[in-house]
Amino acid sequence: MLRSLYDWTMRLADHPRALWALAMVAFIESSFFPIPPDIIMIPMILAQPRRAWLIATVALVASVLGGLFGYAIGAFAFEAIGQPILSSMGKADAMEAFNTRFNDFGFWAVLIAGMTPFPYKVITIMSGWTGMPLLTFMATSVLARGLRFFIVAALLRAFGAPARAFIEKRLGLMFVLFVLILLAGFYVVKYI
Repeated sequence: MLRSLYDWTMRLADHPRALWALAMVAFIESSFFPIPPDIIMIPMILAQPRRAWLIATVALVASVLGGLFGYAIGAFAFEAIGQPILSSMGKADAMEAFNTRFNDFGFWAVLIAGMTPFPYKVITIMSGWTGMPLLTFMATSVLARGLRFFIVAALLRAFGAPARAFIEKRLGLMFVLFVLILLAGFYVVKYI
């Protein structure tokens, strides 16, 4: 089953509209979708290493635009939905303290979430919700997502053939590691 899924992903990566699919996944992942764009980006670069920089650029631009959408969700939908709920529960004071703490470390939160498997959408929405300055959010998002996508692109461009052989030989192990990293990200969101 994993082999057929892997083969399907590699065929998708070679499709003429693969860049559009990557852009869509990167956009929605930054605001509400739980699956990272690496699922499409990595096979695309492995299939066509000469296009690594273009693929990373598409992922970066779409991800930052999706991050802006997530920021807008936090900035506008929170006022209408989240704040009245917290106020009715007597948590309005705790919300103010959280906003201050988050914005004190906001640059680092966006940077770390943008570069790691931590769900980036959580930080984009929280950045809008807490009123993080938009310029700080945008600059940090471009830096973090740029580093993440271009480091992956550079590594896969340099070591693509051996990496592809390694992944194909140990497909089950790679799948388990990916799932563990994804679950760790969700655990961090829920409990930290």
